[in-house]
Amino acid sequence: MHKPSIDDMLSGRQSRYALVIAVAKRAREIASQAETDGEILLEKPVNMAIKEFQAHKYEILEPDRDD
Repeated sequence: MHKPSIDDMLSGRQSRYALVIAVAKRAREIASQAETDGEILLEKPVNMAIKEFQAHKYEILEPDRDD
């Protein structure tokens, strides 16, 4: 299995934690939609979500921190 580079998926300011949370949320959305549609997934939802983030289909929004 090809392991994607986390640095390629992060666009500078996002944290790894934010990426993990975003991928998990998107994977749940994919699984839920497939279940609703009665679709059988041939690939795991997490892998599908990772590919979507790699392709920059989604952007991770984080609040600005006032340090």
